[in-house]
Amino acid sequence: MIDLFRRLGPRTGGALLLIAGSVALMGIITAETLYPDYSTADNMISDLGATEPPNSIIEQPSSYIFSGAMAVTGLLVLAATFQVHLAFESKALTVLVGLFGLGVLGVGIFNGSWGTVHALFAMTTFVAGALAAIVSFRALPGPMRYISVVLGLVSFVTLLQYFILGDSSPLLEMGEGGVERWIAYPVLLWTMGLGGFMMGSQEKA
Repeated sequence: MIDLFRRLGPRTGGALLLIAGSVALMGIITAETLYPDYSTADNMISDLGATEPPNSIIEQPSSYIFSGAMAVTGLLVLAATFQVHLAFESKALTVLVGLFGLGVLGVGIFNGSWGTVHALFAMTTFVAGALAAIVSFRALPGPMRYISVVLGLVSFVTLLQYFILGDSSPLLEMGEGGVERWIAYPVLLWTMGLGGFMMGSQEKA
């Protein structure tokens, strides 16, 4: 199996990451359009799968679409993790990308009605994804390294200030849903950007 991944090369891993980010983004957009009275400001992204307990609301087909998209995204990222390791030889980046994929997969399997379990996977997704983008600064050359660290910092700082400032956060002018998107979307953009970068890289001998 390891030999198979080696033969596939970093371009295959890059394609998986580009597809993963695209599936997540388009899955969210599609689920939003089919969710009655959904607000990107007032509703959390995970509400598309199910709202928090005890009185969870599940709207179909939005829940199927969102949960399915997250599960597929997580599997694709996990499948690309070994290629990321081969391409950049960074243990920290490999571990963080793997945790990011695992977190997204967990979000897809355990929707918002699972309460704490879902929250743990969501937090793993946000933290690992943001840190992966920041850590990739050390592994990537050229402009991509700076783009990556900016996207990672935007996500991580937004997450950090929200937990520190709580309801006094100035970003809450966008609503909790808007703040969450400033955490999640930079990581998805980085995922697709990293995928594109890897697809354009030279294969290792």
